[in-house]
Amino acid sequence: MDQSRRSPAIIHLSWGRMEIDGYAPFKDAKVYPGGAREWDWRETGTYHVPGIQSADVQELVDNGAEVVVLSAGILNYLRVCPETLRLLEQKGITTHVLQTEKAVSLYNRLCKKERVGGLFNFTC
Repeated sequence: MDQSRRSPAIIHLSWGRMEIDGYAPFKDAKVYPGGAREWDWRETGTYHVPGIQSADVQELVDNGAEVVVLSAGILNYLRVCPETLRLLEQKGITTHVLQTEKAVSLYNRLCKKERVGGLFNFTC
C-alpha cells in the first residue's frame, strides 16, 4: 500500500477528544486514506436521528476508502441512515457500525492493511 495514502492511526481518544497520528486533536473526525479532518455535523445537517447521512461518507469514498467504520458514539446515540448503508453497499464498500471505542479499535487494526475510512463521534 502506498504509504502516503495510508489511513492515519487513532492514537488517543477520550470524551470529546480524539488524537490522530500527525494531526491536531479533533472533537469528531473524518479519517480516510491519506488524511483526516474535523467532522462538522452542520455541513450535512447530521443529527443523532436519523443519523449519519450519505453526504457524510461521500468524502471517505472519494478518498479511496474500501472499508468504512462508522462510530455510533460513546453512548451509542448516533444512528446511521438506511440510505447511507445502501450507498456503501452499492459501491461494494464493507461497512462496520460500532460503539466508538470498538469502532476505533477495529479501525486501527484495519488501517495497517486496508484502505479504510471512518467517521468518529466522541460524545454521544
